[in-house]
Amino acid sequence: MNTTVFERNAPSAAAIDHSLAGVRRSPFWLEDAAAPTYPRLTGGLECNLAVVGAGYCGIWTAIKAKRADPSRRVVVLEAKTVGWAASGRNGGFVEASLTHGEDNGASRFPAEIDRLTELGLANLDTIETTVAELGIDCDWERNGAIDLAVEPYQLEALRERELTPDQFFLDASELAREVRSPTYLGGVWNTRTSALVHPGKLAAELARVASELGVEIFEHSKVDAVVTRDSARVTLPTRTGSVVASSVALATNVFPSLLRRNRLQTVPVYDYVLMTEPLSAEQRASIGWSNRQGLGDGANQFHYYRLSADNRILFGGYDAINHFGQRVDPRYENRPESYRRLASHFLTTFPQLAGIRFSHRWAGPIDTSTRFCAFFGTARQGRIAYAAGFTGLGVASTHFAADVMLDLLSGTPSELTELEMVRSRPLPFPPEPVASIGIQLTRFSLDRADHNNGRRNLLLRGLDAVGLGFDS
Repeated sequence: MNTTVFERNAPSAAAIDHSLAGVRRSPFWLEDAAAPTYPRLTGGLECNLAVVGAGYCGIWTAIKAKRADPSRRVVVLEAKTVGWAASGRNGGFVEASLTHGEDNGASRFPAEIDRLTELGLANLDTIETTVAELGIDCDWERNGAIDLAVEPYQLEALRERELTPDQFFLDASELAREVRSPTYLGGVWNTRTSALVHPGKLAAELARVASELGVEIFEHSKVDAVVTRDSARVTLPTRTGSVVASSVALATNVFPSLLRRNRLQTVPVYDYVLMTEPLSAEQRASIGWSNRQGLGDGANQFHYYRLSADNRILFGGYDAINHFGQRVDPRYENRPESYRRLASHFLTTFPQLAGIRFSHRWAGPIDTSTRFCAFFGTARQGRIAYAAGFTGLGVASTHFAADVMLDLLSGTPSELTELEMVRSRPLPFPPEPVASIGIQLTRFSLDRADHNNGRRNLLLRGLDAVGLGFDS
């Protein structure tokens, strides 16, 4: 098996130790965002629309519903606090793709991939317009993203890609004028399809906007079940109260679905992230990056990284860890070997930043579906709509999902509800222990492919053929 660039040029253990000395376990984005608090639900109330989950998906749904009909009473119920889970822990990449990349979308929805691409770009444009229109302070930057090649087979794949007018191939010397790393062999700059955002600020600001529109947000109000005793209403009980709603939007994503039918549709996959201290002017000059694009390499176990507004570098990805039992458990966030591996790969990527320290480390689960993009549906005679399975690209697609859920709840067919992507469901994951065994074998195979010029073994080719796979 071949070694990768990160193994051939790994820093010393002492250098890794130095970079992680003093790092604290806390999501930087949530520390950096001044978020107001919202009350706990006590007693009972009735509303037109209840939304379960106060991440991006839930709050976008509430905002859109309230803006469409200000007289509608809209309530959001959150188990902990606004944006505390995936919405406050992600990398802040706002991607146009609704299908986790065009290749994945074309393989699953070939008849409508062109339209899905158009809808994805329109969705991203609408988010940008809405951020400006509503005065959402979230460090929005539409700088595009660069797909990087750090191994020869990745460079070959980029050279073979059919580019749009908004994409530009960069050879090693051209790429070095954008961002300097000895690991880079080339890249494709996607100038239109990606933006960056401060995840914590976006969640807090969306909640502010929703509240100002009249949406009622309740934190620390975990919904225990969905109860439908008659044909017109849904009851959502919590420990301290209950909500009776005409319709319900479920935006719980990675957490166990309140609908039994969706319990095997997603698995939680833990992703790990480091954030550096702010770079000095000299450090910034040593790497370039004046255009501040988002960056990601082309491996199966890939890295993603970007600059924050105060010139820290977020560096995440590579390890994607699934645990037996498919539980969401904060204990899984403390995985020293993943943080050490990320630190090593960072110092290999930017050796000119030797001596830098990481200030924050954190992790969180991704709601992975077998088709690597969101799925949708309704339940209880159309009174409940749901969206889940975003597989790490939910910052923008949750905005799209809000439109889908509201269209589904309206009961009137629309272009969105008629999409095959919306009408179809992914294959479920098998129950335990088969799920964990299969996922571990797949992860092992993906790692072997990264060490074998990207060549996929029999297991990966078989999973490709049946549409059941696993990716980081």
